[in-house]
Amino acid sequence: MPGWAKALIIVGIILVLLVVGVIGAGVYWWSHNKDALIARGKAQVTEGRNAGLTTDNQGCVDQSILRYKAGPGLTGTIAANLFMQNCLEASRPTSGFCDDVPRETDFMESSEWRLAQCNHVDLSSDQYCQQLFAPVQRFCERPTPRSKEGRRAFPEPSTPDEYRR
Repeated sequence: MPGWAKALIIVGIILVLLVVGVIGAGVYWWSHNKDALIARGKAQVTEGRNAGLTTDNQGCVDQSILRYKAGPGLTGTIAANLFMQNCLEASRPTSGFCDDVPRETDFMESSEWRLAQCNHVDLSSDQYCQQLFAPVQRFCERPTPRSKEGRRAFPEPSTPDEYRR
């Protein structure tokens, strides 16, 4: 067997071992940290919902940004997103809140809007900042109006046939 073939096999075996090692380390880390992560996620959901009952849409965004600034990074982004999503669902409407918010699928407009939001909150150099505003876009894309109780209101069908759609 030529030397280059032996070297190629050795490199292949090393790569497979590295991949298996990374997967093993990930499984080990997850098994030792999942309970704490799930508990933190549930806490963010509850805190967001409770905060939403006492504020309006813009107040939810403001609180989420303050929380993120206190604990930035990937996990801070996830926590802020959970908080904001649940806060927005429970909050009072803010007049004009969704007027200038582009759809997430309008990639260029969405990117420009998110950058502008990051500049507005003094996080333009933060690599995760743009992700902080995804819950706002998802919230504003929802087609149904909000009810006074802070829940999404679904229009009643005017005829029984509309139930079948």
